[in-house]
Amino acid sequence: MQYEKVWKYGNNINTDIISPPAYLEWTVEDAKIYTMSPIDPDFASNYKPGEIFVAERNLGSGSSRETAPLMLKALGVKFVVAMDFARIFYRNCINIGIIPVECKETNKIKTGNCIKLDYINGEIYNETTGETYPCSKIPDFIMEIAECGGLIEYIKEKRMPK
Repeated sequence: MQYEKVWKYGNNINTDIISPPAYLEWTVEDAKIYTMSPIDPDFASNYKPGEIFVAERNLGSGSSRETAPLMLKALGVKFVVAMDFARIFYRNCINIGIIPVECKETNKIKTGNCIKLDYINGEIYNETTGETYPCSKIPDFIMEIAECGGLIEYIKEKRMPK
């Protein structure tokens, strides 16, 4: 695992912030340029695939629509880290192949920090500050779903007769 740059946001980043409703009629591929635009108009144009999306409390609250994690995935987000998540957003992330990681100390992580996410041992190491934070360990079955690209692909690959 390598160090990745952090994009950090605060509390209550809801699905309307991640995926603005004005673009719901568009394809995810076309709408992804507006990801996070209500609070960070430069996010989509400056985000590089593999960088880490970090928030504080209640990430993904709001509607249950899947477009919010789909737009993040279309930009190349593989991991989202937050103190806690709205339940449906958490499941939607897993279902499309994004790994949600819980860390109660995301308030110590800042935009631009470089972190290493060790989801197997349950640690985040912040190279910028030298600090280590405990985080949730990701079970193997969730990693398998992510590695397949999401729940549908996992079911097709692992559970359907060939």
